[in-house]
Amino acid sequence: MNILFMGPPGAGKGTQAANIVNKYNLPHISTGDMFRAAIANQTELGMTAKRYMDEGNLVPDDVTIGIVRERLSESDCQGGFLLDGFPRTVEQAKALDEIMIELAKSIEHVINIEVDFDVLKDRLTGRRICKDCGATYHVMFNPPKQADVCDKCGGDLYQRKDDNAETVASRLSVYTSQTKPLLDYYQNTGNLVNVNGLNDIDVVFANIEKVLGSNS
Repeated sequence: MNILFMGPPGAGKGTQAANIVNKYNLPHISTGDMFRAAIANQTELGMTAKRYMDEGNLVPDDVTIGIVRERLSESDCQGGFLLDGFPRTVEQAKALDEIMIELAKSIEHVINIEVDFDVLKDRLTGRRICKDCGATYHVMFNPPKQADVCDKCGGDLYQRKDDNAETVASRLSVYTSQTKPLLDYYQNTGNLVNVNGLNDIDVVFANIEKVLGSNS
């Protein structure tokens, strides 16, 4: 089965994507992974993307779409895939539709994890990371035994710049403005299923399994 996975920052998308990949034995394909693989394999499109990235510029849609087409054509995607991070715009969604037609495939499920933004702000601004070993904590959900000290190595914990309240609010605002038209697009296709991300991790996955179960 071919799945498109969506959700705002902090919604637990990474955890649920890993659960889906393990349960249904699907390759997890993210935009970043596709770019890195294309560059590592020195494909023509990969080298073109690298030039833009090295200059600090956004990779144009036609290059990104070409890399997606290449990746979804590979043998490990023949039995299905979980696509994460693409498309980001309605124009890219339409291009993905065309790729699916070319490959005689279709996007069967569009799963969107929903979480109230006030909850997301608490989740994202509460994250702390060890400067020495990289261990991750959360002041509310997974606090260290001693404040600001890593349980594993005793290193100092810090808050990433993109986890502060102002930056988080900006990230969520950008996500909303970019993603709402995309959600509307897939709502109109009849493929979109919203899953409540406020539930426990196991409950969220159980609800995802209800959507995908018949294809397991």
